[in-house]
Amino acid sequence: MAAEAHAQMFTKVKTGKGFIAALDQSGGSTPKALRLYGVEESQWSSDDEMFSLVHQMRTRIVTSPAFDGDRILGAILFEDTLDRDIDGVPSAQFLWQKKQVVPFLKVDKGLADEDNGVQVMKPIPNLDGLLGKARQQGVFGTKMRSVIKEANADGIHSVVQQQFEVGKQIIAAGLVPIIEPEVDIHCPDKADAEALLKQAILAELDKLDAEQKVMLKLTLPEVDNYYRDCIEHPNVVRVVALSGGYSREQANEKLFANNDMIASFSRALTEGLSASQSDDEFNQTLDQSIASIFQASCS
Repeated sequence: MAAEAHAQMFTKVKTGKGFIAALDQSGGSTPKALRLYGVEESQWSSDDEMFSLVHQMRTRIVTSPAFDGDRILGAILFEDTLDRDIDGVPSAQFLWQKKQVVPFLKVDKGLADEDNGVQVMKPIPNLDGLLGKARQQGVFGTKMRSVIKEANADGIHSVVQQQFEVGKQIIAAGLVPIIEPEVDIHCPDKADAEALLKQAILAELDKLDAEQKVMLKLTLPEVDNYYRDCIEHPNVVRVVALSGGYSREQANEKLFANNDMIASFSRALTEGLSASQSDDEFNQTLDQSIASIFQASCS
C-alpha cells in the first residue's frame, strides 16, 4: 500500500466521526449470520456455496447507498471476502476507492478450548504470508479475537500477552492490529474481569515503543467510561466496542454512556436485514441501523 493512502486511512480512523462495521463472520459463525438474514442451511450444500451466499449478503450491504464513508470509518473483512470481488473490484480496494471506508482483515483462526476461564486464539499458521497479501490488497489493519469467561487473573494475562505478542508481529508487517480480548457479557463476575483486563492491557501498552500503534476492541463495560485510560494512551489509535450479543438498542444505549468509544458491531449492525426485502426496504433498514450506531458512536 502506498504510504500516502496508509496515512489518509490512519487519520480517518484516528480522528474521524463514525464507526467500524464488522463484516467478518467466519466459518463457524456464517450459518448463524445467514439464518438471521433469512437464508437457511438447506440452501447450500458446501462451504463454497455457503461463503458465496454470505458474500452476496456482504456485497448487498457494502454496495448499498446507506453504506458510506461519511458514517462508517472502516469495515472488518473475513479472508474469504478479501479473495473475492465486489462489482468487479477486489473487496478491500472497493471499500477504500469507492466508499472511503478503511479495510481491516480478521486474521485469527478461531478459539482454543477454554482453560483458566478464557479461550486464547488457536495458532495462526503462515500469518506473515496473510499479512503480506493483506498489505498488497490495500488493507490497513487486522482484527483478532479471544474470549474471557471468568475473572481469572492467569487466564486474562495469557489472553492479553498472546494478543500483544501477535500484535507486534502485525505492526512489524506494516499494519495496525485491533486487539480484541472480549469479555463474555454473561461472565458472572464481569466487572472484576474488566478490572483485571484493563490492568493487563495497560501493562502491555506501556511496553510498546512510541511508533508501535494498536487499536482495542472491547466489550461495553459495566462501569461507564471505564476504559478512558486506554482511550487516552499514546499507543492507542482508537478504542472500539463490540456488541457481544446485546441487541442494537441495548448496545447503542451502553455506547452512549461511554464517551469516545465507537462501535464495531456485527450482529447489531445487520439486525433486521433480510434476503427477502426489496432493495428499498433493505436500504432503508440498513440506513436506520447505521444512523443509530453512528449517533451512539459520536457521544
